[in-house]
Amino acid sequence: MAVTNGRAESATISIIAAGTVVTGDVATEGVLKVEGQVIGNIRAGQQLLVARDGSVQGNIETGQAVIGGLVTGNVIASDRVEIQGAASVEGDIIAKRLVVLEGGRLNGSLEMRVEPAA
Repeated sequence: MAVTNGRAESATISIIAAGTVVTGDVATEGVLKVEGQVIGNIRAGQQLLVARDGSVQGNIETGQAVIGGLVTGNVIASDRVEIQGAASVEGDIIAKRLVVLEGGRLNGSLEMRVEPAA
């Protein structure tokens, strides 16, 4: 969250709506919500949200990922990955924290990274 003239500004939220197919890489410094389909790599500086009917075919790099749909590719999160109950990840995950709700699926390897002590 940025502060301008003493006021806090929320992060930019970009939405790929249901029925929309994006072919190619997508990058944002803020939050990206995928309700449609992305065929390509995603870099979302703060957070990536994949809706229940959303899908990503490509690698993901983000701060936090909340996955409710289908991801085919690797997920690298500097903080946290959440795989919701109807979600499926076909690929490897690298994150500090992982939450998998009952019914969520992960078919790949998991590497938990902890920041080195100062």
